[in-house]
Amino acid sequence: MLTVKEAAQITGLTEHAVRYYTDKGLVPSVQRNPNNIRMFDEESINWLHGIKCLKQSGMPIEAIKTYVDLCLEGDSTIPQRFALMMEHKKAALAKLEEARQHIAHLEEKTVLYQAMLNHRSPDTTNPGNWDRIQHMHGDVFYKPTARKA
Repeated sequence: MLTVKEAAQITGLTEHAVRYYTDKGLVPSVQRNPNNIRMFDEESINWLHGIKCLKQSGMPIEAIKTYVDLCLEGDSTIPQRFALMMEHKKAALAKLEEARQHIAHLEEKTVLYQAMLNHRSPDTTNPGNWDRIQHMHGDVFYKPTARKA
């Protein structure tokens, strides 16, 4: 039987992560000694390796808990586990697309900054200057509506 410290060393997780995962019920085979100290056997280490793998894929703790629970039910849950993985993959691809959009926007911004640095363009990135440059980008600036008296 291994301690939290030893389990952390074997798995490459932090001691805090090992405790957190056991507290969340993600390591069903973890045991406690008479002093209520967590003790890990080979199966517990395998669960920790599996959790680490899922976390490295970006899977949230709640989904990992669902996965663990399905695993405990046996091979009959392979279709549900597959569906969980596909759902997670779909979410990861959506995040990747969002990140690509962020990069594209940043590429536009860096071109703009380069133009400003080369003195080819006024500073249109500083909201403090926008009252002087609205004529240049009228399509993106807020236009206050006339107030009724």
